[in-house]
Amino acid sequence: MFKLVRLGASTASKTRVSGLVSATRFYSKEIKNELKHQESSESGDLVDLNAFKQAPNHPTPRPLAAIDLIAKQPVRIVNGRKAYCDGEVSGSSGHPRVYINLDNPNSPATCLYCGLRFQQAHDHGHH
Repeated sequence: MFKLVRLGASTASKTRVSGLVSATRFYSKEIKNELKHQESSESGDLVDLNAFKQAPNHPTPRPLAAIDLIAKQPVRIVNGRKAYCDGEVSGSSGHPRVYINLDNPNSPATCLYCGLRFQQAHDHGHH
């Protein structure tokens, strides 16, 4: 359905074909200038080519990844062998409540949904 026609310089404008399919055609500068000054029968027939220029090549700040942010959260100490996690967000914004076994008191257990860590208190022994 797409047809590319090359007539000269590499400037492009977007036109409608049968009102349904968009096709890209390449025009010489003279034809491009003529098309710019014509009345458009349908809005959106021609695209401003300046909108497609590449942005300046400078580094943008990268936001921290979620895994890095959750690693900064402290381990929650729990008195007991089980902990529950619901994402610690009130309302429906968290995740389903899950129960986490804390049978290994030497290492924290991690919530599989959000990555929060829980650990059994060292002074809490098994009965």
